[in-house]
Amino acid sequence: MRYFKLLFLLLCSTAFTFTAHAQANYTKIENYKVYYGVAKHFPQEWMILRQFDNYDKNYVLLVNPQTLETKTDESSFYQITPMTMLQARAFFKNTPYQNALAKAEKQSVMIQDAGIENGMPKETGISLTADLCPSHRPLDRRIFTDIIAEFKKVEHPVPIALSITGVWMRQHPDDLEWLKKLQADHEIYITWINHSFTHRVSLKAPLKENFLLEPGTDINYEVLETEKAMLKNGLLPSVFFRFPGLVSDQQLVFRITDFGLIPIGTDAWLAKGQQPQSGSIVLIHGNGNEPVGVTDFINLLRSKTQAIANKQWLLYDLRESVDDEFEGKD
Repeated sequence: MRYFKLLFLLLCSTAFTFTAHAQANYTKIENYKVYYGVAKHFPQEWMILRQFDNYDKNYVLLVNPQTLETKTDESSFYQITPMTMLQARAFFKNTPYQNALAKAEKQSVMIQDAGIENGMPKETGISLTADLCPSHRPLDRRIFTDIIAEFKKVEHPVPIALSITGVWMRQHPDDLEWLKKLQADHEIYITWINHSFTHRVSLKAPLKENFLLEPGTDINYEVLETEKAMLKNGLLPSVFFRFPGLVSDQQLVFRITDFGLIPIGTDAWLAKGQQPQSGSIVLIHGNGNEPVGVTDFINLLRSKTQAIANKQWLLYDLRESVDDEFEGKD
């Protein structure tokens, strides 16, 4: 069974690699809404997360509960059964996607770093995540040029997960196009993580009233407008969400999982001196505001040059890392 799963993931990864650049730009999105259910197109059953219209056609955003792969497609291609979120989660019970949602909810009481903090502890390597919070500074392109240079002989394209905000997309169109070109040229493979639209933050407020916990925050806007901005820019939303500042409370975590999104934390924020272990989800900031963390990561890469060459230290696709960690768990 494990062999067939790995073969399926390989085929999906290969197919996605060659079509990633073809993700549609939905330039006239209307009626974008949360919508749950099952979409069946033999032999695969997908879970529906969103529904929207674009130029008089109806589309759905889907997730494969076994692989955490997402895609958008015309709803008319599927046999659709509408459900509530609870019904859909029960229908896909014990899949890696539902197990990851449940694990994130169990770790929801922490004010900081709730959610999934690491992936495959048995693997030698990490899942790299870089946050793109609003910033007047340009993208720190060293991250991408250096990982491509280090891994080009052993991993191609190189996987990276980017937590992106709506404001950053609006402020940095040239940097966004540069990233999209790297993906289209098969240099990197990006998992796009929702990081909220505005990334609200106060320099004075306590954590319990800061970031998305700030009174008056419209969480529907923060989540759904970011997804719409992704789709309009030709990016494919994943099932992951990263809290701004890694700050949340239990109620907010459940609000996010009610959107069908898996909160992703970190056990290795490099700029804070946290050292990555096998299977770590590493956090750096790629928005130009955290050069120390980027430098630390580049130094980490250089220290692993020989291990990388021998395929003993690799970067892992965040989807497959979380998928493998939660496969078959109750």
